[in-house]
Amino acid sequence: SGLPVPGWAESCSVSPISWCDERFDFQATFLQCLAKHVPNIYSAEMDPLVEKQEEMVQAAILYPLECYLFGEDPDVFLEKLQQSGTSQLCGKVFKGGETTYSCRDCAVDPTCVLCIDCFQNSIHKNHRYKMHSSTGGGFCDCGDTEAWKAGPLCSKHEPGASSSPKENSECQLNEEIMEHSRRVFPSVIKYIVDMLIWEEEKELPVELTISREKVDSYYCVLFNDEHHSYDHVIYSLQRALGCELGEAQLHTTAIDKEGRRAVKAGHYASCQEAKEEIKRHSENVSQRPLHVEVLHADVMAHQKFALRLGSWLNKLMSYSSDFRQIFCQICLKEEAGSEKPCFISKLMLWDARLHKGARKVLHELIFSSFFMEMEYKKLFAVEFVKYYKALQKEYISDDHDRVLSVTALSVQMFTVPTLARHLIEERNIITIITETLLEVLPEYLDKNDKFNFQGYSQDKLNRVYSVIFDLRYILVSKPTVWTDHLRERFLEGFVSFLRILTCMQGMEEIKRQIGQHIEVDPDWEAAIAIQMQLKNILLMFQEWCASDEELLLRSYRECHKAVMRCSTNGRSREKTVFHLCGHTLESRPYRVSADPVSIHLPLSRTLAGLHVRLSKTGAISRLHEFVSPEEFQVELLVEYPLRCLVLVAQVAAEMWRRNGLSLISQVFYYQDVKCREEMYDKDIIMLQIGASLMDPNQFLLLILQRYELADAFKKIKPTKDQDLIKQYNVLIEEMLQILIYVVGERYVPGISNVTKEDVIMREIIHLLCIEPMAHSAITKSLPENESNETGLENVIDKVATFKKPGVSGHGVYELKDECLKEFNMFFYHYTKTQHSKAEHTQKKRRKQENRDEALPPPPPPDFSPAFSNVVRILNCDVMMHILRTLLQRAVELETHLWTEAMVQMVLHLLSLGLLEEKQQLQKSPEEEVTFDFYHKATRMGSSALNAVNVLMLVEKLKRVPQLEAQKDTVNWILQMFDMVKRLREKSSLATVGAASGSEATKGDESTQDKEKAERKRKAEAARLHRQKIMAQMSALQRNFIETHKLLYENTLEAQGKDDAIMEEESTSSAIDYSRIALGPKRGPSVIEKEVLTCILCQEEQEVKLESAAMVLSACVQKSTALTQNRSRILELSGDTLDPLFMHPDLPCGTHTGSCGHVMHAACWQKYFEAIQLNFRQRLHVEQIFDLENGEYLCPLCKSLCNTVIPIVPLQAQKINSEDAEAVAQILSLARWLEIVTVRISGYSVKNAKGEKQSLPPFTNKGTGNSALEFHSILSFGVQSSAKYSSSIKEMLILFATTIYRVGLKVAPNEADSRIPMMTWSTCAFTIQCIENLLETEGKPLFGSLQNRQHSGLKALVQFAAAQRTTSPQLLIQKHLVRLLGVLLPNYKGEDTPSLLEVDMFHVLVGTVLSFPSLYWEDAVDLQPSSVSSAYNHLYLFHLTTLAHIMQIVISSATESPTAHTSDNSEEAQSAQSFCREVCQYTNIPGWLVWDCVKKGIMPYLRCAALFFHYLLGVSPPEELLQVSEEGQFKALCSYLSLPTNLFQLFHEYWDTVNPLLQRWCTDPVVLSCLKGKSIAIRYPRKRNHLIELPEDYSCLLNQASQFRCPRSSDDEQKHPVLCLFCGAMLCSQNTCCQELVNGEELGACTSHALQCGAGVCMFLKIRECKVVLIEGKTRGCLYPAPYLDEYGETDPGLTRGNPLHLCQERYRKLHLLWQQHCIIEEIARSQETNQIFFGFNWQLL
Repeated sequence: SGLPVPGWAESCSVSPISWCDERFDFQATFLQCLAKHVPNIYSAEMDPLVEKQEEMVQAAILYPLECYLFGEDPDVFLEKLQQSGTSQLCGKVFKGGETTYSCRDCAVDPTCVLCIDCFQNSIHKNHRYKMHSSTGGGFCDCGDTEAWKAGPLCSKHEPGASSSPKENSECQLNEEIMEHSRRVFPSVIKYIVDMLIWEEEKELPVELTISREKVDSYYCVLFNDEHHSYDHVIYSLQRALGCELGEAQLHTTAIDKEGRRAVKAGHYASCQEAKEEIKRHSENVSQRPLHVEVLHADVMAHQKFALRLGSWLNKLMSYSSDFRQIFCQICLKEEAGSEKPCFISKLMLWDARLHKGARKVLHELIFSSFFMEMEYKKLFAVEFVKYYKALQKEYISDDHDRVLSVTALSVQMFTVPTLARHLIEERNIITIITETLLEVLPEYLDKNDKFNFQGYSQDKLNRVYSVIFDLRYILVSKPTVWTDHLRERFLEGFVSFLRILTCMQGMEEIKRQIGQHIEVDPDWEAAIAIQMQLKNILLMFQEWCASDEELLLRSYRECHKAVMRCSTNGRSREKTVFHLCGHTLESRPYRVSADPVSIHLPLSRTLAGLHVRLSKTGAISRLHEFVSPEEFQVELLVEYPLRCLVLVAQVAAEMWRRNGLSLISQVFYYQDVKCREEMYDKDIIMLQIGASLMDPNQFLLLILQRYELADAFKKIKPTKDQDLIKQYNVLIEEMLQILIYVVGERYVPGISNVTKEDVIMREIIHLLCIEPMAHSAITKSLPENESNETGLENVIDKVATFKKPGVSGHGVYELKDECLKEFNMFFYHYTKTQHSKAEHTQKKRRKQENRDEALPPPPPPDFSPAFSNVVRILNCDVMMHILRTLLQRAVELETHLWTEAMVQMVLHLLSLGLLEEKQQLQKSPEEEVTFDFYHKATRMGSSALNAVNVLMLVEKLKRVPQLEAQKDTVNWILQMFDMVKRLREKSSLATVGAASGSEATKGDESTQDKEKAERKRKAEAARLHRQKIMAQMSALQRNFIETHKLLYENTLEAQGKDDAIMEEESTSSAIDYSRIALGPKRGPSVIEKEVLTCILCQEEQEVKLESAAMVLSACVQKSTALTQNRSRILELSGDTLDPLFMHPDLPCGTHTGSCGHVMHAACWQKYFEAIQLNFRQRLHVEQIFDLENGEYLCPLCKSLCNTVIPIVPLQAQKINSEDAEAVAQILSLARWLEIVTVRISGYSVKNAKGEKQSLPPFTNKGTGNSALEFHSILSFGVQSSAKYSSSIKEMLILFATTIYRVGLKVAPNEADSRIPMMTWSTCAFTIQCIENLLETEGKPLFGSLQNRQHSGLKALVQFAAAQRTTSPQLLIQKHLVRLLGVLLPNYKGEDTPSLLEVDMFHVLVGTVLSFPSLYWEDAVDLQPSSVSSAYNHLYLFHLTTLAHIMQIVISSATESPTAHTSDNSEEAQSAQSFCREVCQYTNIPGWLVWDCVKKGIMPYLRCAALFFHYLLGVSPPEELLQVSEEGQFKALCSYLSLPTNLFQLFHEYWDTVNPLLQRWCTDPVVLSCLKGKSIAIRYPRKRNHLIELPEDYSCLLNQASQFRCPRSSDDEQKHPVLCLFCGAMLCSQNTCCQELVNGEELGACTSHALQCGAGVCMFLKIRECKVVLIEGKTRGCLYPAPYLDEYGETDPGLTRGNPLHLCQERYRKLHLLWQQHCIIEEIARSQETNQIFFGFNWQLL
């Protein structure tokens, strides 16, 4: 004790060894140290500096503590531990939203899951796995051998996977460290436990208070709960504390994450006041106040540090098994002699009172220690079960989510088979769980001790379900070996469970309302929901019981007792007697329509289930030992299920209409796939049990009486009251149907010997008889077993074939033909609609195959011995009476007393009887067959003279006209009668039989042949009739084509006709002019008279310049579909943009698309105004489209449009060849340039008028020809300009303004100088998009456009040419000069970009369209004549082509030769010489240059061909109507008057071009590129595609799981989304990544879309497997992802979780959606069809 006790802070300098003294009191020192440091470290609780606190904690407390514990430097020590190997168990705890994987082949039950890393490294990756999003709080089961049938370890956790050579996978800690940890852990754990369950708000425990006086410093702390929404809390805080919105939001987010937060610091009084304020304000908003406490600053600090220590322990646990074991031992140690629970139990019991943050730490600790060590998991489970009731009750009254409750850990323990077995045997867990259920549900019991869930609370019941789930977990795996002890314990549990069922048997009874309608619909959901939760548990209990014969019989006895107890307590009235056909029945009077009845009978149904299992195992032979026949009382057992079925029948007969919807819903679920196994199916079984044990006549009389049909079958004729008769008819139908089911439904293991597979196959066959179905639809219609499997995959391929889906839709299964014979029209799981649909489908199919339409029942499997008596119902007297009475009514034509359905059922019952007798006769000799259905059916009904038998009545049915449809069935039955008769006679008259038999068959055949012939004749007649109609239709169609010729010939397909016109006009000269678009040899325009029909007023009109305008609906949008550089930042507002030049990257263009529908301009304006008016009147409705921006839906196809394109007719231009040739002599390129230059200078002189000249003076460099003057340009031919009607002009202006407004995102301004530029730009960009599209789709350049693209493009180009006339010509000239500045350096201004910085096709379109402005004179309105414009086009095109070739050559100058196929063609040589002349800088071989040029110039030539074709209307050469590389190039060159050796252009114009080349190449940008300093864009530009997606979807999920949000440090799960344009991964729908754009909060996706797709974008939500299309800030829609499972279905939300693979066709469809600019259209369509999506705030996506 003489040693000085080292202070913890100095401990690092003191040798830690001195601490090892035995007498050293670690606990006291440790607590002293904490008392000293903790309050100082965590003093600033309002705005803590997290990093600083962490540093101080490390230095002052944790580092010394670790030094003491390890005896050496902690980092070194832990590093060593880390090396020495890892645990076999993975132990990763899932956070909400993470993807988990389960294997359907190997998992022991569906709760066994793997985390992404383990899954990717396991064998299950190639099995049938399922993927799901975790709700949080689960645990990866990798390494747990009890969870997997195979492959329990992934390659990462396999022993020997780590590098260490040691045998044991974890190194042992040495004794010294173990000793230390045994000393350290108790103090640490005790401190954590004491602090977490500390209740004093003002004081600390004595050992933690330092002598210093108490400071008056308190916090007002607000706790999290699940009742108040975010907004409630923010509101309350703002009101109570008067803080800013931002601060309140911060507090609230912290409370939601951590579970509590100090919202105010100060003296006790002020905090107390704040507490009251917050409570008051929060109570105003919601029923209960927020939970607020006032805590002393020191208490707060110590509690915070306790959690820090918890996570420190948590980290230690992961290093070594020894640490885990010591920790668990200490936690489980109970203080000797005291009743107090151990540490871990204290924490569990306190769990519901801890805040969120503390719970998380506690649960992580349990996961990392107890659950990683099997033996301690067991001990923990025992502790857990010890306090199970208390914990569950705490949870049920708590209000935090299940994920945050310690009760959620039950799944980790109860599903381990060995542990479950141990808990059942030793701890009686089943009884504990069922008792817990009984203890938490008593508030719902009524005076008869039955449940009644009226006015229940949904939240509370949901919490009760968690107890039911625990029961399910315990029962997941059946024991293989039964010990006596286990049997007793299980039986005890089962009896306890029967007590719950007893409370449910007959609960919520209802009485039929008579007279007035029920006032309030009673709550029915709770009872049905509990029934659904119990369905699997009931099945599991039955399976457990059935796995041991002794147990099965004993549980049967217990269940039987329980049913009897429930049944006999009915008030026994006097019995009544009922006679029919000489049989009598004594029974208690009871009427479903008057007395109370309940649909809930779980006890009876469990008994039925056990009975079937007795029959299946054969134990039924010992039943009498356990339940004596006197006790059995089968009538009582049948009574309740029968009432239930009668209730269903009466609901169908509309007798319970006044009981409201709740009853209808209950009946629906009673028969629905989710509940029917333990409701409807079992009731049918109970009736079968009754039928097998009662006298058949008695049984039928009971049924008649319960169905209240006794009178209907006596001879009394019912009333004339139509409603009553209808009601009777429905009841009779329902009763017959139940009789059919009782006799015919034998597909239950135990009722006949079928297997589960047979049952599922039959279900599937009947589903597919209705229609082919998708895999998911079949799964939904099949019941799931306890592991959520339906057993579908094992059998589906035996009965059906799979048909793959197309580009949309899903794959379906179609029934194999050989299974059709299994079809039973009265299948007991069909709903009414399914029944009629299936019947219709099957009859139709038989008709198509030219067979009769009889659909007899398939022969059913034999009943097992216990049920063999059921068939006696068919041949007993009462049944014969029923059949005879109904047939008689049908024959005697009292139409209102029978229905066709009724007769159908009677015939079905007859068929069943005959089939049964036939099967029995074929199996055993005739004498032994007692089943005499034939005999009974042919016996007379009475001894009266006019008596008939059933057979005679069936014969008569043929003559009933209303039963035409049943004729084939009747024939089939008569044949069966015949066959059975022969089988009966065969044995007695074997010899005679032979002769008469052949006679009979002959007779049969002849009738059959007749029928066949008849059928054939009918089919032939029908065929002729069809032919006639088809002929009429095609005549009409021809007629239609004649009358609407233009519709058909407007398209490009009308090529043939054009040729004819050409040939007439072509002169005798050998050259075929017709296919050249430029220059003096230009072919004639092909012009057709266009007559269009307005879709609004349906009137036709020819398109003429002078008539009123016709318009096409169109949509203008910004687009980045062609961009070469995604990283370029786009200008969002275009106020300062100059759109004249387009950068060769094509970063963002304006695309105009049309849906091709035509309207009169006036009609369109009226339509648009009407929409606006309509919108103003319905202000509260959100519109899909934005009227302010001129949007509307096309009246015909509902595409989204925002403007209209005026249709301007093409002006015919014919070239007189003599003139052309004359001009050709004079007008060379050089001369043309001079004339243009003079004209431009002349204008500039004219316009200058004393101002500084706007253009550099341009002298005629000594050409000596001074004759050129201002007007020379006019001398080559002019004509007067086209005169447009005012309405066309108005539309030209309107459309141009829209392009300007949308393309630049600015306010409309008709006078803006940028309008013409935008017009040319959208024209060029749209052509480039279409060319790009045709290329990617591999279609020819001409002739393959859709009609809408064709008419849209035609209108757009003609509009662009006409738009010039609505702007001032001087403005157009100014733009022209700037454009020419790129090509002719003499015009260069300061703002002219370098050759490499413009897209040449945009320049071409701009110059061609603006060039006519040079012909403008003050007095007259002129435009160039055909000849002039031919030359203008030719020379402008050649100039831009030369410039483009230069661009390609320069940009390829840095290419290194790859292929060595040096060809020595003429083109290569001229390329070589050209390079020598021009670029002294480059030394690439000529063939390479030529290769680059030829490839690079293709897109430009294709675009130019499209442009000139639509501008001039000259037909293109044939080769351009096909796809071919070589032919295409030649054809393009000839169409555009280019030499095929492009370098000849340079030689041809060498004198003129040489100076241009010199100037181009000395540009600084070009120089730096040639020297290889900067990189120019390569040609051809790359074609954009959507990003590459992995084939397997789990790769994407893997990427998402590794995604960390760039802006937030916490590890909570985000919603990662993937941009399909550029591959960026974004964090969506989260406040951390919202951005302010122009003062608006935008979510990550919306702001990304503005940059990446100019507002339009396509994302994949990875965790939900959905594609999201968004446009702008307000619109978006969901679209199916391109991933399909093996059944050809998408899986939005990963609800089914099947493995998904990329479907290339669907991804391509998405690609086309983008490249065709249809995303906006798709969004509008989708929003129009699903208007539910309006509530979604797309802005924050």
